[in-house]
Amino acid sequence: MRRTAVAELPLHPGRAPPWLFRRMVDLSREIFRVLSDEFSPEEVLLRLSDPFWFQALSMLLGFDWHSSGTTTVTCGALAEALTMEEHGVAVLGGKGGRSRKVPEQIEALIERGLLDASPEELKRASRLTAKVDTAAVQDGYRLYHHTFFVDDKGHWAVVQQGMNEAKRMARRYHWISQKLRDFTTEPHTAILGDGRQVWVLNLTARESAAHKKVLLDLIREGPKEVREGEVLIRRLQNLSRGGQSTLEFFEEGLKPTLNPLPPFYLSMPFHIDWEAVKRLYEKQPEKLDDVLEEKGVGPSLLRSLSLTAQLIYGEPPSWRDPIKYSFAVGGKDGVPYPVDRRTYDRTISALRRAVEEARVGRKEKLAALRRLAEFERGKS
Repeated sequence: MRRTAVAELPLHPGRAPPWLFRRMVDLSREIFRVLSDEFSPEEVLLRLSDPFWFQALSMLLGFDWHSSGTTTVTCGALAEALTMEEHGVAVLGGKGGRSRKVPEQIEALIERGLLDASPEELKRASRLTAKVDTAAVQDGYRLYHHTFFVDDKGHWAVVQQGMNEAKRMARRYHWISQKLRDFTTEPHTAILGDGRQVWVLNLTARESAAHKKVLLDLIREGPKEVREGEVLIRRLQNLSRGGQSTLEFFEEGLKPTLNPLPPFYLSMPFHIDWEAVKRLYEKQPEKLDDVLEEKGVGPSLLRSLSLTAQLIYGEPPSWRDPIKYSFAVGGKDGVPYPVDRRTYDRTISALRRAVEEARVGRKEKLAALRRLAEFERGKS
């Protein structure tokens, strides 16, 4: 349950040409046959969760080197290419409405006897990874793609993507189920992208630990405490509209904060879902995970609760953007050169032949790989 990375990519319209997509599926199938022969399905998941490896895979498949389709089209090709029976890994979900089919796809795998794991835990992982990157890390990117990779033992990886329509950019989020203790404390090992934002509500940052504690305290106190904070928020909004940029007053019992408030906090509309607040109070959550799993808790409600907690208790959250920074056969846009279809087809055939011969035995396998190397040298 570890998020390993985030990448930012320009939004590009259009679809992959059918002739290219067919080849992406075929080449993916052969690449992952090699991986499943040489390594375990668990290793395959680790590779997919590595944003650099995933980016290299997309370039090897010839789709593109830096577009939003690097995620959606590559995952689409893998969904058609990989099967639990052949590769030990199933590909669930996808873009748009397909992302919501993960729960039923998990049930289908279990019914077919291909998955020995708790369906509820897997469904929870799918749900929480999406909820964290929607509400716990509020970076301005709306999720529209969610692909869930799972092996027969229940290990999983998630590759999902959000879009910022104003910037015409996409951001990719990677998760892995190994070595993670919870979903909401530094769940990544590397964050990739080409631009850091000034204000990102980041409740997964370690420096948000104290803030999360007071946020949970606020929720457990009940709707009355939240309503007090909402009154102050409304007054601060009025001050902001009146041209004041600093906090001039605090109601009795509210602690002033020395940390600046993000401008959008004072201009955004606050719509509190009081039924959700009431359910959270009755639930008495112990962790932020419990809050995120409650129906009706989305980005707006969590922002409202977070600001209220900051104003009442004087404990700010982290505003640090968790992003750091991120062709074998050509690319679909002709960058760095057009896809060479003949070379692409020969690569698929050579790789398929090498794998089939490799399965005969170790000696034959080495000879097959040598022939593949000779083929590559002759191609260059």
